[in-house]
Amino acid sequence: MVTTGGAAQSPGLAELLADHRPQGPAETADHERVCHLAGAADAWDRGTPLHFTASALIVHPPTRRVLLRWHVRQQAWLQVGGHGDPGETLPLDIALREGLEETGLTDLTPWPDAALVHLAVVPVPASPVEPAHEHADLRFLLATGTPEQARPENPAAPLEWLTIAEARQRTTEENLRETLDRAGRLLDAPA
Repeated sequence: MVTTGGAAQSPGLAELLADHRPQGPAETADHERVCHLAGAADAWDRGTPLHFTASALIVHPPTRRVLLRWHVRQQAWLQVGGHGDPGETLPLDIALREGLEETGLTDLTPWPDAALVHLAVVPVPASPVEPAHEHADLRFLLATGTPEQARPENPAAPLEWLTIAEARQRTTEENLRETLDRAGRLLDAPA
């Protein structure tokens, strides 16, 4: 986070992408593909074929567990996150809002810092209201100290605390497995 006049501010999209160091060929290709979108007026517009979303893997460092959410439309266990609301342009703020809305956790904080953990361009199948498109998903880690207070936003979107290994088995998304592996390395790092 950037501090100005004593207040912490989330980095903007261009700054976040400029500071991020992709890992591996897939993320490098995705990073190169989306960097030019950072300055576009419609970078977050869900009506465009490729647009940004922000998500987070919620972690509870003391137990080394992560929180996954059942995503009805995708029919998969995924991290929390989604589209920016009109006027929202700060990725970390979007991930924090989505985390609160989808889990009810009020103490979410960037962990171990506010850096982007993973960038993945993911295909989204067509639905009755949207054509097929892609999300340039900006992924963060958010920590909670109150995992027992997690509550699903609705009964169709249950939440589950899992170890990294359990979460890797639960998800069908290879790009989320990569995010989980990165979280696991950070959780294993000496304090």
